Amino acid sequence: MVRDKLYITVPSLFRCPISMDVMRSPVSLCTGVTYDRSSIQYWLDSGHDTCPATMQTLPSKDFVPNLTLRRLINLWAQSNGPPSPASASPSVSDQNVRSMVEKIESGKSENLRDSMSKIVDLVTAGDENRRFLASFDGFVPAIVGVLSRGGARVEMEVLELAIAVLDSVVTENGVRERVHTSVSKRNYSCLSSICLILQKGSLKSKIESARVLESMAVNAEPSKRAIAENQDLFHALLHLLSSETDQNLQDAVLSSLIAVSVTHSAKAELVRSGLIQLLSQALLNPNTTNSVKEKGLKLLSMMSTCAEGRSAMRDWPECTRAVAERLMKVSRAGNEEAVTVLWSVCCLLGDKRGQEAVVKSNGVAKILLVMQSGYCEGHRIRRMCGDLVKVLSSGCKSAAGAAGLGFGLYESKTTHIMPC
Repeated sequence: MVRDKLYITVPSLFRCPISMDVMRSPVSLCTGVTYDRSSIQYWLDSGHDTCPATMQTLPSKDFVPNLTLRRLINLWAQSNGPPSPASASPSVSDQNVRSMVEKIESGKSENLRDSMSKIVDLVTAGDENRRFLASFDGFVPAIVGVLSRGGARVEMEVLELAIAVLDSVVTENGVRERVHTSVSKRNYSCLSSICLILQKGSLKSKIESARVLESMAVNAEPSKRAIAENQDLFHALLHLLSSETDQNLQDAVLSSLIAVSVTHSAKAELVRSGLIQLLSQALLNPNTTNSVKEKGLKLLSMMSTCAEGRSAMRDWPECTRAVAERLMKVSRAGNEEAVTVLWSVCCLLGDKRGQEAVVKSNGVAKILLVMQSGYCEGHRIRRMCGDLVKVLSSGCKSAAGAAGLGFGLYESKTTHIMPC
């Protein structure tokens, strides 16, 4: 009976397919199978070019850390007691953190992977560990230093571990400021590594990189400008918008673009790179989440403040239609962004095709509803709504009537709503 009580069943998911031991540092091959890093590294170093579990030939021998599984193993070990010393939950202390920081700062490649793996174990083990690391003197600069070395000098796995650590601690008190200081002291050299992760990293690492970029730009004008002036970074973010369908990734990318698109040159570059078309398609896609649509409207509103953005919207009528269709289907802030875009195209630019697109999308009735339903509290937005109603009613009445759209119906049912 005692023996039965002491017996612990290890979930098969937590065992390495090679060693059959609980994985300490799970990593996934391109086949999707996860192994303990030491086991699969030995297999690959021995000359094999296949996945041990499936025997598929590997088009790439790269592997990425499975941080979610690592976290689950740590939680399971804490609840059930570790079946072996290798799976024990890591402890944090001044001495061991200082030792890891010194190894990272030494720049020796043989120290980086092991030290970064241990740090990831620490930050994922609990909130207390994360707060301890975030406040440890020299910790944040050391992690930023890994990204700043980057390129051929640091393996992709180590870069992904470093970005995962930054993403975990950046919201802790005072960390964002230390990140800004460390990044600027290194002349923003870490941006090259972040760009590389956005291009070649795992889905999780791409999301973390976009979030770190957003954090770097918050309340830090120099960081915003440094990111905005890095065209490779901008193009990597735009490529993710066009090529990836994961909504969490798109949400993170849009947040980072909103945070850094502060200069006219940055906005113009985004417009030239096809941002207007991408956002229009996202707004019209029924599978796009509300959060992505709201952020898409925010970014379109920002683009409408520059001549290049308005011109692109004029040349792409689908944009105006997509924005008009989102009216009254988003939050108050989203409606205000949508009204701003429509006003910029239809009133400021005076685009006839844009005006017709709004009418065909029943946009006039929606604008009137925005005015009367309290969806716009500011005088500026109410004035824009009034301008839109006047322009659309005078400029598109004949076109709408010719198309059988019944523009008079809007007037007969909404005469109690007076434009501002």
